[in-house]
Amino acid sequence: MNKNVIISVKGTQHLEDDTDSIELVTQGKYYKKGSNYFVSYKETEMTGMEGTTTTLKIGDGKVTLMRFGQNNSQLIFEKGQKHVSYYETSYGTFAVGVFSHNVDININDSGGEVAVDYILQIDNIQTGENDFYLKIREANLTNDQFSRNSEKPN
Repeated sequence: MNKNVIISVKGTQHLEDDTDSIELVTQGKYYKKGSNYFVSYKETEMTGMEGTTTTLKIGDGKVTLMRFGQNNSQLIFEKGQKHVSYYETSYGTFAVGVFSHNVDININDSGGEVAVDYILQIDNIQTGENDFYLKIREANLTNDQFSRNSEKPN
């Protein structure tokens, strides 16, 4: 299985008196290896990570977010667990801790949804509560149309 998909991502950060959200709808790839699903897309200027590819590995109650390119990182979301990893940027490398309150996965070979609610710490300082919602649906494009549309500048 290797499909062209439309990916909708909404991320929200809840600070003490403020809430900040970002939404992205983009084209990507969706495939399965073993018992895990993978969804991959290119970040845009809008997210501030142009030149970075994001891949999510989804399976067994765990979501691993991997970024390669201008920003390199790996964040692991697993309900009730804290995972620490490193986030590389052009400004330096930071230790990032992720404690996931909830990880809801409802996907199959046609697509589906993932919702994650987590606390983010940078260098052991909590930066707020966060959540993201990911929806994956099959694109109604042929492979040729999809390739041409993916190469168009935004």
